[in-house]
Amino acid sequence: MKIMQSGILHGNQTLISIAQRVLDIIVICSSLFLAVYYVSGDWTVEHTTLAVVAVMIFHFTGELDNLYISWRGLSLLKELKKATIHWFVSASLIYLNLIFFFPEYSPEDNVKALWFFASLASLNGYRIVLRLFLRYLRIKGHNTRNVVVAGAGDLGKHLAQRMIENPSLGMHFKGYYDDKETELPTLGSLEQMIRDCKEGGIDRVYIALPMRAETRIKWLMKELADSTASVFLVPDIFMFNILHSRSDVVSGIPTISIYDSPLDGSNAIIKRLEDIVFSILIIALISPILVLIALAVKFTSKGPIVFKQHRYGMDGKPIKVYKFRSMMVMENGDKVTQAKKNDSRFTPIGQFIRKTSLDELPQFLNVLQGRMSIVGPRPHAVAHNEEYRSLIEGYMLRHKVKPGITGWAQINGWRGETDTLDKMEKRIEYDLEYIRNWSLWFDIKIIVGTVFKGFIDKNAY
Repeated sequence: MKIMQSGILHGNQTLISIAQRVLDIIVICSSLFLAVYYVSGDWTVEHTTLAVVAVMIFHFTGELDNLYISWRGLSLLKELKKATIHWFVSASLIYLNLIFFFPEYSPEDNVKALWFFASLASLNGYRIVLRLFLRYLRIKGHNTRNVVVAGAGDLGKHLAQRMIENPSLGMHFKGYYDDKETELPTLGSLEQMIRDCKEGGIDRVYIALPMRAETRIKWLMKELADSTASVFLVPDIFMFNILHSRSDVVSGIPTISIYDSPLDGSNAIIKRLEDIVFSILIIALISPILVLIALAVKFTSKGPIVFKQHRYGMDGKPIKVYKFRSMMVMENGDKVTQAKKNDSRFTPIGQFIRKTSLDELPQFLNVLQGRMSIVGPRPHAVAHNEEYRSLIEGYMLRHKVKPGITGWAQINGWRGETDTLDKMEKRIEYDLEYIRNWSLWFDIKIIVGTVFKGFIDKNAY
């Protein structure tokens, strides 16, 4: 018999995701209708066109960013964030086109404002209500599955704990099966699990065996094909020091990222908007300071006001980073000597502007250019990157995001000279922690922390 291989089958779209698509259409259109009715009461063809275009843009961006996946067991906050971003993008595109290209078709400002906020509240509001309703049903025992785990090791224990702690998943955990003796009680051996599955009563089997048990896993999958249980393979990715692991599909072939950036899709949009808004505001506020420092650098030593140094940016691509010149020399080659306390290379104001981080203020221009972010791992000299990448495991993973003017390591005291390997290792530890836990609120926390304790540090000189 010829077997046609077309890749792994995608799961059927759930009724919930289909219902959400329909509800989004209803919400966007009805919100515009109510806004028009409340302000003027005159619905026109232009209003119909606006509603259709808004729905098309929202659904298009939503499909690209996986808004309509099954959110069972996933973060409600993340779903609401996605819905908010896609409505903001949709409304922005429509409003900008109305302003610049079709001003004669633009509805009243009151209608546009009311439509935006009513849709935003409704799109998020019904998602919250739907989540609570589904959670209630699953806790009451509706739409649940009887689940067992093959493998009572750390991976299986971790998976089972998630099921037990989250009854809204609708997964009734019955127990573990394993051939080896473990700390956890089991329902029997893997052979016993196969017999139990063939007898019925088990809806799902999660195979959580270590990667080295390849032969056993293949045997299990072959034997479980003679049962009606759904079988899921749980890859043991926790053996790696993962950085934003997530699943993906390449032409039907499932893949799992071990090292990836958190700034993808809607997160990249949020991060860029954050950088643009904050950098413009900060540059406007500090412009007198920039002028004064520039004059001080110019009249206290010979040389350019701004020093451009080569750094690694996102994905390890070379960038030029701006700094007020603080030294008589401008080292930018294969050998860069870090500044030390009372360094003879300092200009008359060099040590002061370095210690207070004022030399880094021109980097807000790098942020506007898109080379850097306000918050991220501090960019190191290229020579230092080449030195430490072979000494510290995971060093280059800090380049999965744009380098920043300030960062999690800096406000925790790990800045300035890294004269020992331990100091650099600690800085990298905080950098990777930042990347793993990135969020808009984490960035704001770091920015606020920088204002109070990030500018001056005993280790900075």
